[in-house]
Amino acid sequence: MKRRDFLAAAAAMTAAGATWLPEAAWAQGTGMPATGMPAQPRASGYENLLILVELKGGNDGLNTVVPYADPLYASYRPTIGVRRGDVIQLDEHTALHPALAPLMPMWRAHELAIVQGVSYAQPNLSHFRSIEIWDTASRSDQYLREGWLTRAFANAPVPKGFAADGLVLGSAEMGPLANGARAIALVNPAQFARASRLVTPVALKERNPALAHILDVENDIVHAADQLRPRPGQYVLKTAFPNGAFGASIKTAMQALASGDTVQGAPVAGQGVAVIRLTLNGFDTHQNQPERHADLLRQFAAGMVAMRSALGEMGRWDRTMIVTYAEFGRRVRENQSRGTDHGTACAHFVAGGRVAGGLYGEAPQLARLDGNGNLPVAVDFRQIYATVLGNWWGLDATAVLQQRFEPLPLLRA
Repeated sequence: MKRRDFLAAAAAMTAAGATWLPEAAWAQGTGMPATGMPAQPRASGYENLLILVELKGGNDGLNTVVPYADPLYASYRPTIGVRRGDVIQLDEHTALHPALAPLMPMWRAHELAIVQGVSYAQPNLSHFRSIEIWDTASRSDQYLREGWLTRAFANAPVPKGFAADGLVLGSAEMGPLANGARAIALVNPAQFARASRLVTPVALKERNPALAHILDVENDIVHAADQLRPRPGQYVLKTAFPNGAFGASIKTAMQALASGDTVQGAPVAGQGVAVIRLTLNGFDTHQNQPERHADLLRQFAAGMVAMRSALGEMGRWDRTMIVTYAEFGRRVRENQSRGTDHGTACAHFVAGGRVAGGLYGEAPQLARLDGNGNLPVAVDFRQIYATVLGNWWGLDATAVLQQRFEPLPLLRA
């Protein structure tokens, strides 16, 4: 391939909104023998899909999962607090924001878990640094290069039959898949496939390591695109997806999962990827929070309902675990701009057909705020990761997280 042809193809791939982190990069120092031949993948549970939903900007956990019975809640939030008569009660102390009403069928089916008080020791209130801590599963005083999923896939590689380790939508940042995972950042599978056809694999005629690497990348792009692109006769999902960027990302993800064959009109989903990372932007609500936050929660709830429907169509709901995360929560006391500033502990959602629904962690202790007016930590976020790694995938969570964290009982036996 001539250099100008490769550059033209690369430009086309960028225009298609796709980024490929190749196996050559993934393999460095992560289980590849000195010969360069791939290590044999260990037995794992990667047929169990993980979907991460990033609530980017730092979600306000107190107005999402509302401690409506605590009089301090209304005291700290006289103008932005959710009114007691509007909340959706889960029990005598805890409720959901009314915009999350579409999640109630999932809650009643015991397929939705809420983990309260999630954060980490000595929390950092910088967007950049705190999300780096979550993405790398590090301590607040520790700086790690690889994402926590990158380390997981290095320790136990995803089987070769998968199109990639992960699929990233709604963000150009690879997050927990950074610096080594075989991950695709993708806007539209069909557009990605069309662009990938511009890249034609050619025989390597000269022993040039740089050129060989480029050709390996090309082959990986073409292979992944072919596995993810819509095919003639592919099952068409009946699920109605919500409008907007988040809904479009979900639709793209579900179409990629449904890119397998069909039997008697029903989908037989290919393995595709082990993890999908979705991002819903806009949670940095320093000003005029009530209206903005309600709209974001409506988008989130509609997206969750659509994912449950589509995964059910594909027969994958029982083999999917959806986990939310964000860099931090919000301060307990509202600010003077009808908003909230950066805080610490927050509630997060875990959903799926095998999830043991209910409340976990510790309800917000509004009478026990620290000197900065923030909530105490009840659950280290790496306990959720340990649950994913150990209980969901059957991996050695301690090896990935570099110390032991007690998993949470979020899954049915």
